[in-house]
Amino acid sequence: MPKKPSRAKRQETVQTEKSSTKEETKVSEKPKRAPSRRSMWSGSISIGLINVPVKLYAMVYDRGISFHFLHATDNQPLKSERVCTKEHKVVPWNEVAKGYEVSKNQYVVFSKEELDAVKPESDKRIRIDKFVDYLSVDPVYFNSSYALMPDKSNDAYSLLLTAFESMGKAAVGKITLRTKEYPVLVHAYKGALVLTTMRYGYDVVDPSGFEELQALKTPQKAELELAKKIINDLSGEFDINQYTDTYRQRVEELIQKKLKGQTITVEKAPKEEVKGLMAALQETLKQLEKK
Repeated sequence: MPKKPSRAKRQETVQTEKSSTKEETKVSEKPKRAPSRRSMWSGSISIGLINVPVKLYAMVYDRGISFHFLHATDNQPLKSERVCTKEHKVVPWNEVAKGYEVSKNQYVVFSKEELDAVKPESDKRIRIDKFVDYLSVDPVYFNSSYALMPDKSNDAYSLLLTAFESMGKAAVGKITLRTKEYPVLVHAYKGALVLTTMRYGYDVVDPSGFEELQALKTPQKAELELAKKIINDLSGEFDINQYTDTYRQRVEELIQKKLKGQTITVEKAPKEEVKGLMAALQETLKQLEKK
């Protein structure tokens, strides 16, 4: 088995090209980040009288392209200011208050002390209420996932992890992170315990209530058969690594060209031919048969 490169070697070098020195610039794909060695929270999983000390680590990162707003005439960064819509002047932070809009332009105003008094208690426990079958939890409620690592609790951590893995179970409870309370799911994932924060039930809309669904017609038999065949032909195992952010890649290519002083030509995308449903199904099936 080949030896894995060190963390330093895995990080790609981003070189900066300057026209005066003719140095080569490379806007490279961001490397896969190694797990953070600094925990963002520490406490314990609390199950009745049982406490499993754990540390919480970031597990999900957004590696998309981000831009800065600039002044187009001099390429200098823009900044946001707090401007009063009535007096049209910048308001200092010591004059800023928080308000909840109850009707148009009517607000209930709160002081910092009032809001601090009703914040959830920031304790150091993941309070477990019950155990459920992991596959019974609708993933539409999943929010963000974090890695849970043992905090001098190897035996207790290993026991809980092994029980979850062998039974297909997960724990449901609550946690307070940064003064906000979340329902959570603690479950096994790739040999580790993972905490996934969840959305509240009232934050998720039931799509069955949309009027558009009431007007749906039953598909014709021939169309349904073709659709099923296309689905069967395209069926396979799910692999998230097959997908990459092509927009990010194209932007990085544009950055590379601009740094080299190349002229950018914007080409219009060709218009797609609109086809009837049956014709589109038949043509798609023919294309799949050629592969």
